[in-house]
Amino acid sequence: MERPKVYLESSVISYLAARPSRDILATAHQQVTREWWERSRSRCDLFVSGEVLNEIRRGDPAASQLRLTYVRDLPVLEADDQARVLAAEILRTSALPQKAAADAAHIAIATVNGMDFLLTWNCTHIANGLVQRAISRLSREMGFEPPTIVTPEELTEL
Repeated sequence: MERPKVYLESSVISYLAARPSRDILATAHQQVTREWWERSRSRCDLFVSGEVLNEIRRGDPAASQLRLTYVRDLPVLEADDQARVLAAEILRTSALPQKAAADAAHIAIATVNGMDFLLTWNCTHIANGLVQRAISRLSREMGFEPPTIVTPEELTEL
């Protein structure tokens, strides 16, 4: 069986590297993410993008360095012309608001590069059923098969 190709969106890496939170939901996401990293990542081919690297470099330098250590050996997918066109179309068709341009880029890069899964904790603009439905339809109209968008807790049994 072929190993699934998984695009790691920035929120997963952030939860993986974050200090323990006092927020119960964030704490749960951190724990699930760490468990996924320890148990499931070895069964996948993981990828990030230049957009992910830009996002995880932001903020506190020490925290940024820690986030970067998790992805340092992963292949980096770049936004080519097809990905830029798809991301622009996602925004143009209002599948996502203009303020979510980076999220549109994540989806487009994962889609154009044939990822099986896009792993995220961004449930507002990415792992959202209504958004996924619109993105899937648009991606297919443009000739691409979209990845399945999931959170780490949904991708534990590989």
